[in-house]
Amino acid sequence: MRKSALLALALLILAACSGPRKQDYIVQVSLGGWNHPEYTADQIISRLDTVTSIIPVGKVIIGWSTDTGIYREVGKYLHSKGIEMLLWLPVFAETEEVWYSSPAFDLFGIIPANYDLTEGEGFRFNCPSDPRNAAAVVAIYDEYFSDCGFDGVFLDRIRTQSFVGGIGGALSCGCPLCERAFAAQGVSLSDVRAALAADGDSFFSVTSYSPAEGFKFESETAAEYFRAKGRVVSAGVAAIADSLRSRGLSIGMDLYAPFMSVFVGPDYSILSQHADFIKPMLYRKTTAPAGMGFEYQLMLDAIPEAKGYPAFEMSLEFLNSQLEAMEGYPCQKYPGIEINYRENVAHTSPEYVRESLDAVGKHGFEGAVLSWNIMEAPNAHLEALK
Repeated sequence: MRKSALLALALLILAACSGPRKQDYIVQVSLGGWNHPEYTADQIISRLDTVTSIIPVGKVIIGWSTDTGIYREVGKYLHSKGIEMLLWLPVFAETEEVWYSSPAFDLFGIIPANYDLTEGEGFRFNCPSDPRNAAAVVAIYDEYFSDCGFDGVFLDRIRTQSFVGGIGGALSCGCPLCERAFAAQGVSLSDVRAALAADGDSFFSVTSYSPAEGFKFESETAAEYFRAKGRVVSAGVAAIADSLRSRGLSIGMDLYAPFMSVFVGPDYSILSQHADFIKPMLYRKTTAPAGMGFEYQLMLDAIPEAKGYPAFEMSLEFLNSQLEAMEGYPCQKYPGIEINYRENVAHTSPEYVRESLDAVGKHGFEGAVLSWNIMEAPNAHLEALK
């Protein structure tokens, strides 16, 4: 066989077998809430020493405790190894614990139910249109984190409440500010309320689903509402991202899985223009907010009379459909795969991690984010990625 043919064959084999490029793993360190960090800097550095001895790491996302000494020590360690440090920063939830934030209301003036996962993670969402909420996020960065040595920020909670809060969670925010923001998009929230009252669950009925186009709603009112919601929410996120970028920071974004994003607000086509990278949360083994099967089942339970929703299995085939839906956006794409294990929350295994990361690699993305807490990731999960 000629040398050129042998080389071509070798490249094809490498492409078929490759996972994410080695230097493109990003890991997350969850410190818990604002006031009580769950780890010391020494514990984090020791853990990262172990992690980086097993897999290559290009960036570490860490936050969001206000104990700034942790970041200075960890940042010094990371920068000595040529690894970037990004601040994990919540946007439309959790900020109310450290700064004034106006809450989100549903279309009927009620604050949707929240979901208390752990201390400091209550998933209580704030209004995406209130400029005071956007200013609060930037002020929190400036007040607590601007001199800690961060290379970038990773924006989380950039959505509204989901069906965790029932129908009202998905139909938020409906405050006067948001009413005006929707009107500017050509959508009357009064008309949406009237359509919901007339149609009930059928307001949410769909005629089809495809990874490329998402759900197609039977009701044109519903379709227009959710399109406008994507623009309203994403405009608030984009303003925050642009303000932080002006401070010399790179921008990462934590996004809802593509198939469910229409219900909670992130518009990939808008946000990908304001981010250096996006991280869709493709969590198949998580029974908590952002877990794909968890959130989908909550939706089906909330709107039992709605028609047209397929029965999704959290299979490798489904993961591939979501990876396909990520393609084509003008920023780097790092799918988020759970690597931590937590009883009753994240039921991961080495086989699951390997299977998921192999799929990510075969789609040719820049890399992957190993989510959502490397401190809770069994070493066996990491060894599976060697």
